[in-house]
Amino acid sequence: MTERTISVMVVDDHPIWRDGVARDLSENGFEVAATAPDAPAAIRIARAVRPDVVLMDLNLGGTSGVEATREITTAAPDTRVLVLSASGEHSDVLEAVKAGASGYLVKSASAAELVDAVRRTADGDPVFTAGLAGLVLGEYRRMADAPDGAPEPPRLTDRETDVLRLVAKGLTARQIAERLVLSHRTVENHVQSTLRKLQLHNRVELARYAIEHGLDED
Repeated sequence: MTERTISVMVVDDHPIWRDGVARDLSENGFEVAATAPDAPAAIRIARAVRPDVVLMDLNLGGTSGVEATREITTAAPDTRVLVLSASGEHSDVLEAVKAGASGYLVKSASAAELVDAVRRTADGDPVFTAGLAGLVLGEYRRMADAPDGAPEPPRLTDRETDVLRLVAKGLTARQIAERLVLSHRTVENHVQSTLRKLQLHNRVELARYAIEHGLDED
């Protein structure tokens, strides 16, 4: 069976960089549905086009890429945002994730790493430049230690809980499928069902939820 073509929008205020990334993605089988030079255009186009993945720069001038990420993930929850930024500052990473980004790469990543990251993001996996995933999960663990008076969580099925535990441990959907002897599609169905029940937007938020509720512990 032929795999579906993944549609991508590239957002960057530098035309040479933007066009180069778009060309690399096209040459690797992606559909570059649109490009945008700034946040307002990115928000407007994403709402209309609904790409699978938005490749988002943060430093856009005017409205930031963080605000654009928040707007896009709120208006089009099926669209995933992968940040591609020159900054590796911890504050930038955390702000992007809190805004709804599914992953974060620095621009020093190779073309092969970028292509792999876009594919994995479209599959729903959180993707981070080495070292940044630990930062995000560490921050979520710190937040989980603070009392918040959270209400009783929605009831999940046993299988949804099994999948959620493995998401919290950082496993990809394919690794979870192998661990639980399920199909990749079944795992995705459980993830989407859990996201709906918990009113979350992506797997990064799902991992945070799991950590806050101690599901990452054996």
